[in-house]
Amino acid sequence: MRLKIRNSQLLMKISDLKLQVSEAITACQDKKAEDVTLLELEPGTGAFTDYFIVCSGSNPHQVQAIADEVERRLELIGQRVTHHEGYRLAEWILLDYVDFVVHVFSNKARKYYDLERLWKSAKRIEPADLVAKPKRATARKTTQSGLKKAAKKTTAKSVGKTAAKPAKKRASTKKAD
Repeated sequence: MRLKIRNSQLLMKISDLKLQVSEAITACQDKKAEDVTLLELEPGTGAFTDYFIVCSGSNPHQVQAIADEVERRLELIGQRVTHHEGYRLAEWILLDYVDFVVHVFSNKARKYYDLERLWKSAKRIEPADLVAKPKRATARKTTQSGLKKAAKKTTAKSVGKTAAKPAKKRASTKKAD
């Protein structure tokens, strides 16, 4: 994301990036990754990417399964891994997607390398916040359309009551005459 591009392209690129990061996080969670952490790296800190996704697996097979699922899911949306390391040993698998990097650790390796401490200047983002944003937007649309329908019903009822009230007054006026 360190490219100079037009504002509309930048907004599209940011939303695409967040979609990709969300998809990677969801893939980790679907394979029961432990302690999924999202770090947003500051541009002025010498960072070479925008985000780190850090998670752990309890055994080598799970670590590999998490990495495989991330790769599979991102390929489905057209994003291929640029570089990967550590798959065979499955202690620390690194998947580099240029704008973000996925680190899948064994529990022991994660404690030893402690990337969260090394990149303590990075902003921690709750994965649920990044993943939930598109769902909230959909919920708002539903709520707004629901409100519009409710407003139409209320307006229709009000119009019906208003029209009915003068008729009653006229009827009561006729009785008085």
